[in-house]
Amino acid sequence: MPHDRSAASLLSVSALNAWYGESHVLHGVELDIQAGELVTLLGRNGAGKTTTLRAIMGIVPARSGSIRYDGIELIGLPVHRIAQHGIAYCPEERGIFASLSVRENLMLPPRVGPGGLSLAAIHELFPNLRARQDTAQGTRLSGGEQQMLAIARILRTGARLLLLDEPTEGLAPVIVQLIGQTIRRLKADGFTILLVEQNFRFAAALADRHLVMEHGHIVDMISGSAIDSNMDKLETYLGV
Repeated sequence: MPHDRSAASLLSVSALNAWYGESHVLHGVELDIQAGELVTLLGRNGAGKTTTLRAIMGIVPARSGSIRYDGIELIGLPVHRIAQHGIAYCPEERGIFASLSVRENLMLPPRVGPGGLSLAAIHELFPNLRARQDTAQGTRLSGGEQQMLAIARILRTGARLLLLDEPTEGLAPVIVQLIGQTIRRLKADGFTILLVEQNFRFAAALADRHLVMEHGHIVDMISGSAIDSNMDKLETYLGV
C-alpha cells in the first residue's frame, strides 16, 4: 500500500541539502515518517544514508531545507536542543566510554526528557547488560554487548524518535537476531525508528517501509508488504 503523505507526519524532511566542506552530499532529500513507524534507509555505501541521520540530528556542518519534528522546525537548532525535543542518534561507532562500566555508561547525562527508561527497564530489555553492569568496562564488552549498551543509553534519554545507524554491523548472527527482537519490541512499545542498515534481510523483516537512496537523494519507496514483488528492483539498487 502506498505511503499516505497527506497523513500527519512525526518527522517531515523536505528539500534537505547537506555539505561536508566543499562536498555536496545530500541533494534535496524528501521523507516523511509517521509516529510508530519503522522505516529503513537502504542504499550502497556513500549514498548518503548516515549523512541523512546526522543532518536530522544537526551534526552535519552545513545543511539547508526543512526538518520538522512534531511540527517544530529543527534547521537552525543546536544539537542539544534537537535532542531535547525527543530525538536520539545511535551512531555506527557506538560511542561507548571504554574506561567506564556498563552502569556508569548508562548513568551518564543527559537525561533530557520524561519517559526515559529506568535501569530496571533497560535490564529487562537487555538481560546481558544486567549481568555485566558492574564487572565490565566498555573495552571488555563483546561487539553485541556494546551495541546493546549504545541503544540502551539513548533509551535513557526519553527520546521517542530513534535514529539507528548500522546496528548489526560486524555482529554474529545470534546477536543480530537479538538486536532484531529488541528493535521489534521498541516499535511495539510505540517508538518511531529510522534505521540505516546494510543487512537487507535483517531490515526486510522489521520495516513498514524501505526508502532507497542513491547519490544523496531518495529514489524509491517500497512498502514492507511489497518486498517479494520488488526483489529484482532492490537487487539492482543495492547490488546484492
